[in-house]
Parts: sequence; structure tokens; C-alpha cells
Amino acid sequence: MSPFLNTVTWICLIVNAISIAMLLYRAIKGPSNPDRVVAIDTIGINLISMTGIIAIHLNTTQLNDIILLIGILTFIATVAIAKFLEKGVIIDRSRD
Repeated sequence: MSPFLNTVTWICLIVNAISIAMLLYRAIKGPSNPDRVVAIDTIGINLISMTGIIAIHLNTTQLNDIILLIGILTFIATVAIAKFLEKGVIIDRSRD
């Protein structure tokens, strides 16, 4: 790995870590529940990007499955929380 790419990946990891710290503050202190949901969803996206940057830094494709798994879990969590905020339940039990 070239020294320039090494430096860029470390800078990107630091910026992502700072972003996640700020998003954690928003998720804890957020003024409303939708703000917290957006913050948690964005944390998931930042985790995906950090995993991708680490994969680039390590020059491996072994982390692609983890990136896909984090993306799927983030999507499912976002849909479930959004449905809970809208209807108050995640799974509808009525069959009418």
C-alpha cells in the first residue's frame, strides 16, 4: 500500500469515528424520536463505510460479507423502528 493511500485511509477512519461520536450524542440527546432513528441509521451507514475503508486498508475482500450483513441489519432496524413510530407496533396481529 502506498503511503498516500495509507494516510488517506487513516484520515477517513478518524473522520468516521468523530462522526459516529457526534451521532451517538444525537441518538442519546436527540430532541425527538425520529431524530434518534435517523442518527442510528446514519451510524449504521458510517459503520459500513468504516468496514469498507478497513477492507481497503487491509487489501482484502474478506469483509464484503460483513458490509452486506451490516447493511441488511441497518435496513431492517430502520424499517422496524419507523413502523413502530408510525403505528405503535412492529408486527400487526389483526387479520381483518
